[in-house]
Amino acid sequence: MKTRIKTCLLPALLVAGLAACASPAPSLYAPSGGGDRGYTQTRIETDRYRVRFSAGHDMNMRTVEDLALRRAAEITQRDGGDWFLVVNRVREGEDADPVDIATSVGVAFGSGGYRSTSLGLGVQYDPSAGDKSVMLEILVRSGERPDAETRAYSAEQVLGFTERAAGTSY
Repeated sequence: MKTRIKTCLLPALLVAGLAACASPAPSLYAPSGGGDRGYTQTRIETDRYRVRFSAGHDMNMRTVEDLALRRAAEITQRDGGDWFLVVNRVREGEDADPVDIATSVGVAFGSGGYRSTSLGLGVQYDPSAGDKSVMLEILVRSGERPDAETRAYSAEQVLGFTERAAGTSY
């Protein structure tokens, strides 16, 4: 049985590896450097910034939003703030997840009491998920964060969350 699974899994992994080689470079948490991926920030006023994180089809919208929040938290700490307030948020692109996993089970009955059971596992990579970006306009603040304000984020907590979620390797 283990040999049969390896025999079926090996071609699937090979196809996934070839697809990865053919796709554009993966999206990374890094400055955009003039490109169309990564983060940018623009200081609008002393304590107001416009932060954008853009990614390719290899990330889902939730991750893109988390990385925009991460950059906002880094700016907040760099400027000596404790928390930031999101005063505007714009999401661009489809909220499609580029990777989907599917399973299936099959049972067949034949003559003479023959019976067969199979289990299938598939990984689908969807390059049509498209590019995504999240733009945040933030105000950097110090002191106690208002509890009732849902658009107020602790810089320390956001950085802790995004580092744990990524295993510190964006």
